[in-house]
Amino acid sequence: MTVREFEKGIHVELSKGATYGDYLRLDLILNAQERRSKPPQHDEMLFIIQHQTSELWMKLMLHELDAAREYVCNDNLESSFKIFSRVAHIQRMLFEQWSVLETMTPSEYLEFRDDLGKASGFQSYQYRAIEFILGNKDANTLRPLQHEKTLYAWLDARLHEPSLYDEFLRYLARHGHPVPKDTLDRDFSLPYVSNPQVMAVFQGIYETPDKNWDAYEMCEKLVDVEQRFQLWRFRHMLTVQRVIGFRSGTGGSSGVGFLKKALDYRFFPELWDVRTELKAPGRNV
Repeated sequence: MTVREFEKGIHVELSKGATYGDYLRLDLILNAQERRSKPPQHDEMLFIIQHQTSELWMKLMLHELDAAREYVCNDNLESSFKIFSRVAHIQRMLFEQWSVLETMTPSEYLEFRDDLGKASGFQSYQYRAIEFILGNKDANTLRPLQHEKTLYAWLDARLHEPSLYDEFLRYLARHGHPVPKDTLDRDFSLPYVSNPQVMAVFQGIYETPDKNWDAYEMCEKLVDVEQRFQLWRFRHMLTVQRVIGFRSGTGGSSGVGFLKKALDYRFFPELWDVRTELKAPGRNV
């Protein structure tokens, strides 16, 4: 039998607060999985950990998107590109996590579903904050948090902030692109409305990428984020349908039908619409 030598330099005399577990606060994290079912149902542990880890990835994603927006505000698109590369991997992790939850059968979920009460992913304030920074603004989505004053105020502030897309349009305006003023100076708490003048700006960028390379690259980074987000939404919808069919959601929504409607929303509408209007270089039709 081969035994790896325990090296003499490995630290074994550690004080409280100096260990790996202390640094990561594993005392809090690993004791946060409290099953409500009585007797405790086996698959409730999977359900809790699935959603807790998703919230951790969303926290990191929001952290990164905030940084990307700050780079755009400071006219530093190149630094934001590294951020978007990381966001892509975070989104991949969120997408792949559904495969673990899909191992739970409908009958296994029903063993503890009633113990959720009215709790629902719709109430995830981090998910909502991600939607807000990407541009999906809806004041009604704050209503489930009206009893949580601190969280409500935090999310309400984000509702009124410019989205990543808003800041990119401001960047384009600062660099000489004819972005209409009413798009730049608007109530950012309201949903963004597609503007044909903005699409004309993007058409010019896409048809002359050599003259607008950073802006061109940024456009594609944003499309990447939205495409992966929509794939995540679609996988979520299919997972829900697989586990509960067409039952209503625990949060009071229609369930699968409600999730399906989200697939019709676009964060960056002109970046998708412009593809239909593009002309080949050197051609007028």
